[in-house]
Formats: sequence, structure tokens, C-alpha cells
Amino acid sequence: MADNPGNGSGQNAASTDQPPLMVKGQYIKDFSFENPSAPEVFMQGDVSPQVDISVNVEARRLPNADYEVVLSIKVDAKSKDKAVFLCELAYAGVFALGPIIPQDQHQGVLLIECPRLLFPFARAIIADATREGGFPPLTLQPIDFFSLFQQQMQAQQAPRSPIIKP
Repeated sequence: MADNPGNGSGQNAASTDQPPLMVKGQYIKDFSFENPSAPEVFMQGDVSPQVDISVNVEARRLPNADYEVVLSIKVDAKSKDKAVFLCELAYAGVFALGPIIPQDQHQGVLLIECPRLLFPFARAIIADATREGGFPPLTLQPIDFFSLFQQQMQAQQAPRSPIIKP
């Protein structure tokens, strides 16, 4: 009996058994919650602030051929031009791409699929932070990372730095 039987195609069995995408770790890279109008904002009764949300995704290759993907979400809540709260989160993950994913598809996987996996955790952190800040939990709606990727690709057509940093 052979120690490494392979798959009959002459390829190494380990390379075909590796998942196409592996999450090696995820973490809060940077986080801030500011409540500049407290405690006055809580004495005003029902405050319905205007909430602006911005999202950004960046990826960079790590020295060991893995990638770090950072999902940045900024929530800026204002009422009558006065800051109610500000929440900024950079939630990151380290990902390994298997050999089954062609090199020309790495950017799409890193900027669409990876942030899709990170998003539920980032959404929970923001909901918890707003609740702990004295406000109703802010539950972010799902994000279409494919459309965000397309917007980034269009913006990249102008002379700028690449989305995936070396």
C-alpha cells in the first residue's frame, strides 16, 4: 500500500484536498466609538439622527503568501448638524487561497467573498457598540460586495494605487 496514493491524475493529493478559501484568523484591527453629546443627547427624549454609513475593503498580500483583508465601516450619526455618535471599525481577516483559484480571480475573491465572510462579525460589533453607547443597536443591512468591487474597479481605472497592495 502506498503512503500517498494521489488522485490518479498525477497531481499531489494535498493540493486537490486544500479548500479553495481558508480563513486563518479574524480580528478587530482598529475600533472607535465616540459619544460626544452624552449625556445631553439622552435627556432630549427621542433622538432620530441622520445616519451616514461608508464601507471600504482593502486587501494586501502577506509575506507568507496569505492575504489580509480589511473591512472598514464608518457610521456617522448626526442630529441637527450636531454629532450624536461616531463609530469606526476596521475588521480584518487573514485568508489563504487554494491553488484551485486562478491567479486572475484572486482580486475578486479577496474583495467580494472575504468581506462577505467578515461582515456578520463586523455588523455584530457595531450593533453591540451602539447599544452599549446608550442607543438602540444599529443593525447594518447586508452589503452587496460585488457592486462595491465594481465601483472600486471603475475608480481604479483612473491613475491610482492598486486595490490589492503588495
